[in-house]
Amino acid sequence: MISISAVGMLNALGNDMAEIGANLTRGVAPGMKLSHDWLLHRRPCWLGAVSGPLPEIPAGLKRHDSRNNRLLLGALAQIRAQVDDAVAAFGADRVAVVLGTSTSGLDECDRQVTAAAQGKTSPGYFYQMQELGDPARFLAAFLQLDGPAYTLSTACSSSARAIISGRRLIETGMADVAIVGGADSLSRMPINGFDSLESLSAQRCRPFSAERDGISIGEGAALLLLTRDQGGIALMGMGESSDAWHMSAPHPEGSGAIRAIEMALADAGLAAADIGYINLHGTATPLNDRIEALVINRLFGQQVPCSSTKHLTGHTLGAAGAIEAALCWLLLTGSLPLPPQDFSAATPDPGLARFGLLDAPARLTRRYIMSNSFAFGGNNTSLILGDSEGIHAA
Repeated sequence: MISISAVGMLNALGNDMAEIGANLTRGVAPGMKLSHDWLLHRRPCWLGAVSGPLPEIPAGLKRHDSRNNRLLLGALAQIRAQVDDAVAAFGADRVAVVLGTSTSGLDECDRQVTAAAQGKTSPGYFYQMQELGDPARFLAAFLQLDGPAYTLSTACSSSARAIISGRRLIETGMADVAIVGGADSLSRMPINGFDSLESLSAQRCRPFSAERDGISIGEGAALLLLTRDQGGIALMGMGESSDAWHMSAPHPEGSGAIRAIEMALADAGLAAADIGYINLHGTATPLNDRIEALVINRLFGQQVPCSSTKHLTGHTLGAAGAIEAALCWLLLTGSLPLPPQDFSAATPDPGLARFGLLDAPARLTRRYIMSNSFAFGGNNTSLILGDSEGIHAA
C-alpha cells in the first residue's frame, strides 16, 4: 500500500493547508478576483491567484528563478520536515521527484520576449527556466536528491499523472519515497489561448450551471509525499486512459473517462457504491460538464455526492490534478464537510444527466474519495484516496 504521508499546498483558497481547509469549509476563495491585467486590450476576466510573498530561490539556483518554482517552494515548506526525514531514512538516491506542469517558466519567457521587442532585456531570465522539465530538475537540485526526477506535461492531467508515476516508481523498486505533485503559475499565453478558444469566462466559473460559459484559470502548487505502508490515507486506486478523440473536446460518450474511472475502481478493489465523494473535473465549459455528467450518471447514478472545486481555485491546469487530490486528502484527514456546488449566482443545468451533485455541504459517510482530471487530447486520469485500514464512518 502506498501512503500519502504529507501534503503541502497553496492556491486561491489560501497559502497553507489550514487556511485552505477553513476557506474550503466556508466556500470562500480570497484569491479569486476580477483582473484587467492578463487579457489583450485589458479586457476583464476572473482568475485565481496566490496572494502573499513566496519563498526566494537560493542564489546558487537563480537559473531556476520562476514563479512556478517559487510556488513549489511554498508547498515544499509545509512538508519539509517529513521530506528531510525521508531523505535521512532512505538516502538521497532513493527519493524520486515527479511533477506536472503546463506553464513552467512561461510567464518569464513572455516577459523576456516583450522586453526584447522593445530593445530591452529582462533581468534574471535564463532559457531553461521555461523548459517543461525545469520544475522537477529544480526541486531535485534544491533538495540535493539523486533519485529519478522528471516532469510530465499532459495538459490538465499532468500532476495527476505525476502522482500515478510516483506510485509506480515505489512499487517497482526504483524509489522508496516519491515527492509528487505539480505547479502552474498565471501566464498570458494560456489565458489568452483559452480566450481564443472561447473557453474563458468573463465571470467566475460556474460548473454544471445553466449559465456556464467557460473556465476561470488559476495558479497554485501541491506536493504529496508518497511512502510505502505508513498507514493513514493511501493512494488506493489509479486509472488513466487516452481516447485521442479530439485536440480539445472530450469524447461525446466519455469513453476514455469511463475507462480511467473503471480502472481506478478495479485497482482499489472497490465498487462504485463504495465511493463517498467525487471531486469532479468540472471546468464549467458547456461540453465538458455535459459529458462528465453523463459519465458519472452512467457509472454512479445519483447515489454518490459530487462537486467541482474549480470555482474556488480556478482551473490550475497542469497543477489541477495534484491540487484536487490534495483537497481530497484534506477532506479525509480534517473531517471537513463536503464542498457543495455554488449556485448562488447561477442555476443548476436541468439538461444535464442526473447525478449526485451537491447543492449544500454534506457529511462524508464512506471513506473513499475519487478525484478526476480530464485533459486536452482525451488524456484522462482518476485517483482514489482512502483510509488504508478500510471503510469507517467519518
